[in-house]
Amino acid sequence: MKKQLLLITLLILAKTYGFAQDIQQQAFSRADSLRGNLTALRNCYDINYYHLDVKVDNDQKYISGSNLFKFTATEDFSRLQFDLFENLEIDKVEFQGKPLNFKREFNAVFVDFPQVIKKGSSEQFTVYYKGNPVIAKNAPWDGGFVFSKDKSGKPWVAVACQGFGASSWWPTKDHQSDEVDSMLISVAVPPGLTDVSNGRLRSSKKMADGFTQFNWFVSYPINNYTVSVNIADYAHFSDTFAGENGNLDLDFYVLQENLEKAKIHFNADVKPMLTCFENWFGPYPFYRDGYKLIETPYLGMEHQSAVAYGNNYLKGYRGRDLSGTGLGMTWDFIIVHESGHEWFGNNITSKDIADMWMHEAFTMYSEGLFVECKNGKEAGTKYIEGVRQSIRNDKPIIGPYHVNTEGSGDMYYKGANMLQTIRSVINDDVKWKQILRGLNSEFGLKTSESKDIENYIIEKSGIKLQPIFDQYLRTTKIPVLNYKISGKKLSYKWDNVIDGFDMPVLIKAGNKDILLHPGQQIKTERINSNSISISNGFYVNSKKETR
Repeated sequence: MKKQLLLITLLILAKTYGFAQDIQQQAFSRADSLRGNLTALRNCYDINYYHLDVKVDNDQKYISGSNLFKFTATEDFSRLQFDLFENLEIDKVEFQGKPLNFKREFNAVFVDFPQVIKKGSSEQFTVYYKGNPVIAKNAPWDGGFVFSKDKSGKPWVAVACQGFGASSWWPTKDHQSDEVDSMLISVAVPPGLTDVSNGRLRSSKKMADGFTQFNWFVSYPINNYTVSVNIADYAHFSDTFAGENGNLDLDFYVLQENLEKAKIHFNADVKPMLTCFENWFGPYPFYRDGYKLIETPYLGMEHQSAVAYGNNYLKGYRGRDLSGTGLGMTWDFIIVHESGHEWFGNNITSKDIADMWMHEAFTMYSEGLFVECKNGKEAGTKYIEGVRQSIRNDKPIIGPYHVNTEGSGDMYYKGANMLQTIRSVINDDVKWKQILRGLNSEFGLKTSESKDIENYIIEKSGIKLQPIFDQYLRTTKIPVLNYKISGKKLSYKWDNVIDGFDMPVLIKAGNKDILLHPGQQIKTERINSNSISISNGFYVNSKKETR
């Protein structure tokens, strides 16, 4: 019954906005709702601080430790929910020196307090746990721990859990909407190994059992899926970047056998990338915590201030160009893309993963901006046009809310092309840069909804962009410019669009650029050509009527 009610609600909302044809009939479980929904048991407290203290036993693929939750009550309550995958055992939940009663349902944990926690009060509790975490089969796409070895046979361990859930390996309030204000990450590893996590290294110390504990402090709000451990016999080198907010510390952690190769390879892209992105998006968001690039046994992930790198020192994406233009083969995709997430994903974060386009569309678009910084505007536009070959239009970019479900993977390629289209509609690069920088200033270091981002761009552009957002984000329809040329008369209109869609589009007729303003009724324009072409800055299709 709950599944049916949720589906009916989604269909009603879709019909209200005119997008019912694109809502897939999807059934969701109780476990989906427990993970994805912001119930009163989650909204009743705001996370202020975590101290995650974990020991990683590489040989046994086993973790054990605790997490301290410091929070502020937003309502009176005596029960709350946190999250931890059910395959991990909870030894106890401790509050004021005494164990609390708790109940588990799927990956949700419900804790009962002995008295009412009053609104506005600050309290804390600690969860002690242990077990074998889920091992990823194909990180970073399916999520979990990766237990690997370097060429000398030494352990090489990392974790990636976006979408899958930080609660797959540590107790946390596992919802993207509530970023902890700051965090201490303590990781104990076997002798001869180093852990690299987010933020700044505060200290390291030898433990009685021979392990070494590394203590990393994150001084900015951080989303729990970007919290990381990276364990290996790392070589370390460093540099500084003279950025908009002063000198930014750059730290690189790579396998010993790759040290000299990494110095050359990273130097080619990191500073040019930071220069380009600070120009377009504003200052790097985490100056106090610095920028780190860490070699991992999987392809890559946008872990805040601790970017995971596993592209094997190749140009492009695993040695190929996703755009098919050749423009992607002069830079390392993983360095540029995953670092772009520091602005879009880590600084600007969606409340619900249904709105993950806010992370991925802007970040894939940032690749085009990097090409533009290197090779000029037309090259950047060509790169973004090139990735259209991977668009599937299988389902809407925005997914269903409150059930921990993303929309289509088109959030990358189609999302980037939507942004390029909006830039072309605005047709003012000074204003476009102000909008991109303003987004990071206005929505940085907090979580937001798609509508917040959409409304900001609409307001600052001064253009009616809502139908464009609705068309590209909430349907699978690609606008079709239907046209006919008769003599010197061009007749044209939009097809395959939602009601009210009236986006302008730039065409070339002969040697002349013409800005058309199609609607859903036929309009005409005088031209001196028997053919037209649409500017590659607009992601639309065309159909020429011959009769």
